Amino acid sequence: MSQTLEQIAQTLHETNNKVQLLYAFNGSGKTRLSRAMKELVAPKADGDEEAQPSRHKILYYNAFTEDLFYWDNDLLADAEPKLKIQPNSFTNWVLVDQGQEPNIARNFQRYTNDKLTPRFNEEYTLPGPDGREITVPALSEVTFSMETGGDTPSGNFKISKGEESNFIWSVFYTLLETVIDVLQEPEAELRSTADYDQLKYIFVDDPVTSLDENHLIELAVDLAALINRAPEGLKFIITTHSPLFYNVLHNELNLKQRGKKEGCRLLEQLEDGTFSLGTKHGDSNRSFSYHLYLRKVLAEAIEQNKIERFHFMFLRNLYEKTAAFLGYQNWGDLLSTVPGVDAPGARQGYLNRVMQFSSHSTLSGEQVREPTEPEKRTVKLLFDNLIDNYGYWQQEAQDG
Repeated sequence: MSQTLEQIAQTLHETNNKVQLLYAFNGSGKTRLSRAMKELVAPKADGDEEAQPSRHKILYYNAFTEDLFYWDNDLLADAEPKLKIQPNSFTNWVLVDQGQEPNIARNFQRYTNDKLTPRFNEEYTLPGPDGREITVPALSEVTFSMETGGDTPSGNFKISKGEESNFIWSVFYTLLETVIDVLQEPEAELRSTADYDQLKYIFVDDPVTSLDENHLIELAVDLAALINRAPEGLKFIITTHSPLFYNVLHNELNLKQRGKKEGCRLLEQLEDGTFSLGTKHGDSNRSFSYHLYLRKVLAEAIEQNKIERFHFMFLRNLYEKTAAFLGYQNWGDLLSTVPGVDAPGARQGYLNRVMQFSSHSTLSGEQVREPTEPEKRTVKLLFDNLIDNYGYWQQEAQDG
């Protein structure tokens, strides 16, 4: 049934689920839906200067959040590049009122590199074009440098687009950590602040732009952990175009165990400009032909000897997909055909532990570390086991 985005926002609002996870291709209206949701939950009151900011009822991350940050390269003056922060009620709230810049830096380094250091500016003055001084407010600019540990500083430089996305997400994620920590106190009068007492929704729209697979998986795991410990009265709406991000969230939030219709949706834009919101069954392994994409990526990584840590996650997804299709209760049962499994449970248990550790590790040091040669050989061994021993994949190859 075709609907407007406002009608879809109303449907989401009336759904009594803690989490609603929506898949939508780019250009399907995800960002516009987040705005429609904001207008529904916290509409602007014309002429009411006493009205509370919308953030008291809904927090949302979308393309507009990223637009609050922009680069001042000053190429003519050959100045060091700096990331400017557009002052508004949100950035002032997080940085000035909440004083979260140390935690933002900590989270940013965890997602990127513990030597890559953001520094927020202090207030300073500059001569203006008419001779008058211009005051640059504190916490309105960020510079980035690499801590080398030596006497020679690296100097400030422009970070990559992926690192920039990580930084902006770290601002929002740090706020979410604070919100959930405060709301875990059930007695409102005992909370450290009343800023979040009326908060009902957190809307996260595609925070994965320009992220590689390692950081995308880590971001999804961290977001799911925050949602899992959030109080029941707080609702989350998450939209994404990324099958991998969708899949990790679906599994980490255990949505399959909560019922096939628990919060899983497919948002589509129709030819006439209206939209549809359907129920989406299962994770991304059951749609989008995503498992074929995983197989292709793994095969190329093995052939080119470019195996990274996230390939263990891909491999596990393929094992889960194959086990479900063939009727095995546990994907670990498929390891019984791996060469070298002599004693029952011996080799199988070892490989199981390796895959579990590599798939779910969230420590930044472990994520950054390159796989060892034995770990790389394990990926090839387990991948070949699927292709060689299970008719499902042989049939896929013939059909392709």
